[in-house]
Amino acid sequence: MRASVFVLALAGGAAVAGQAGATEIRYVVNNAPITSYDIDRRVAFLRLQREGGNLRDKASEQMIDQTLRTQEMRRLNVNIPNEMVEQAYQRFASGNRMTASQLNQVLAQAGVTADHFKEFIRSQIGWSRVLQARNSSQTLLSEQDVVAKMLQQGGQKPSATEYMLQQVIFVVPASQRGQLLGKRKREAQAMRDRFRSCDTTRDFAKGLVDVTVRDLGRKLEPELPPDWKDLITATSTGGATKVRETERGVEFIGICSTREVSDDRVAQMVLQNDATGDEASEKASAEYLAELREKARINRR
Repeated sequence: MRASVFVLALAGGAAVAGQAGATEIRYVVNNAPITSYDIDRRVAFLRLQREGGNLRDKASEQMIDQTLRTQEMRRLNVNIPNEMVEQAYQRFASGNRMTASQLNQVLAQAGVTADHFKEFIRSQIGWSRVLQARNSSQTLLSEQDVVAKMLQQGGQKPSATEYMLQQVIFVVPASQRGQLLGKRKREAQAMRDRFRSCDTTRDFAKGLVDVTVRDLGRKLEPELPPDWKDLITATSTGGATKVRETERGVEFIGICSTREVSDDRVAQMVLQNDATGDEASEKASAEYLAELREKARINRR
């Protein structure tokens, strides 16, 4: 699934949202309240994008959808760490030639607030993962479909990079996250800086407490976890990705080796991935949301 997190296009000269009155519950979605404050923030968000039409109705529908997405993420144990949201926020600011502080100011002046935008980012990343899990459980292209698609592309069998990976986790218990996270990040960074190959990782880890080293085996590029994929593909063989904060603690992944592979399994996987492009993804997302809406209890106050 290639859903993009960054659907917002900042527009200059956005009007500042007016002062909100008393916050009231407008909708209840499966016992989760959506307040007038939430809707006001989304109205300002749409205004910032120069969206037309009835903004309050659009904002209400978007907040219902976002609530359903968040509930489905929770049901499937899809957790998006704050660090990932902050990194996406920083990238969005940089992409719009701003610092995070300047983006904070723009969003505040527009009446959106940084918190509202960050929760939007979290739901977008999480929903992308939900869709990926759903797609991966579906049947792959048949052998006949693969042959037909290869013939359409001149009969050439596609290739993909195969990675041998090793994961290093500096465990941080949830109850001690506030106290230990900074220390563990420094320890992980120090070990990552010394990383030269997967052969020596366990020796480095011997003197460290609560460090897990996992051999992930061979992974084709289309199989890489979406939250790690860009970091892995940007890292040279024998190197390690940047350190990331995750729900388990602090992690990095070592690139043990790589090679180009071209066989029937690769062809099936690459062509399957090509078949789920943006248009197909949008359709799948809309169908999934329609299913959730049909089953949901949505009450207007």
